[in-house]
Amino acid sequence: MLQPKRTKFRKAQKGRMKGISQRGSQLSNGMFGIKSLDSKFITSRQIEAARIAATRYMKREGQLWIKIFPDKPITKKPLEVRMGKGKGAPEYFVAVVKPGRIMFEIAGVPLDVAKEALRLAAQKLPVKTKFIIARDFQA
Repeated sequence: MLQPKRTKFRKAQKGRMKGISQRGSQLSNGMFGIKSLDSKFITSRQIEAARIAATRYMKREGQLWIKIFPDKPITKKPLEVRMGKGKGAPEYFVAVVKPGRIMFEIAGVPLDVAKEALRLAAQKLPVKTKFIIARDFQA
């Protein structure tokens, strides 16, 4: 019988994003937040676009906390360069986000304003998100 050929190539150097988020899964600063439901790399540009969308809707009231930081460099070799000759230069930075990670928190605004601001911010991100409210929130 013929056995399927095993390939020895796999995503070796970028790392695996298995499991759920170990830390950063509880609200720490604000009353409202958005939590990730997927695992993805989020670039610094996407984080900045989400921040601008949320603060613009809040009209600079309240406070916004960004709970993720892009600290993983993604490298890329220039176009039309032959194989070898070492690793490429850093192209951009990403934040590794796993399911359960709180990405943005808001305080100091009413519930409806916070919900809409975080909805607009979540549209700029490549992950599915969930709006969460702190346990000690009184309407």
